[in-house]
Amino acid sequence: MKSLTRYLTFNTQKRIDFINITKDVEEAVKESGIKEGLCLINAMHITASVFINDAEDGLLKDFANWLESLAPSEPISRYNHNLTGEENGDSHLKRTVMGREVVVAITNGRLDFGPWEQIFYGEFDGQRRKRVLIKIIGE
Repeated sequence: MKSLTRYLTFNTQKRIDFINITKDVEEAVKESGIKEGLCLINAMHITASVFINDAEDGLLKDFANWLESLAPSEPISRYNHNLTGEENGDSHLKRTVMGREVVVAITNGRLDFGPWEQIFYGEFDGQRRKRVLIKIIGE
């Protein structure tokens, strides 16, 4: 069995942002030479997410609005976590809703997606450096 590990690094300009990382993951799969296997993609920070959905701008705005309605960023006093001196209690909750990781099958050397599926990095407490792990295993 072969494996490949790659890291993507992000430092978003906005506190909340969604970045399509599908092409980056496809490049890693191609580089790996793996024809049949699995690709794990996970956010390595507790205020960021990796998820799969449609690459449609309106939908991404809907995600941001929906998450803000579930876990509003203000007032910061609403979150016990913020009593520690942090101001990102909402970001932890948003990450929990959107998930930590995805696993995509590799078939014939390509990500085996359904129609419209794309991989996104979701940032909920941006403006600082964060990483995403890509781990590919197979033959």
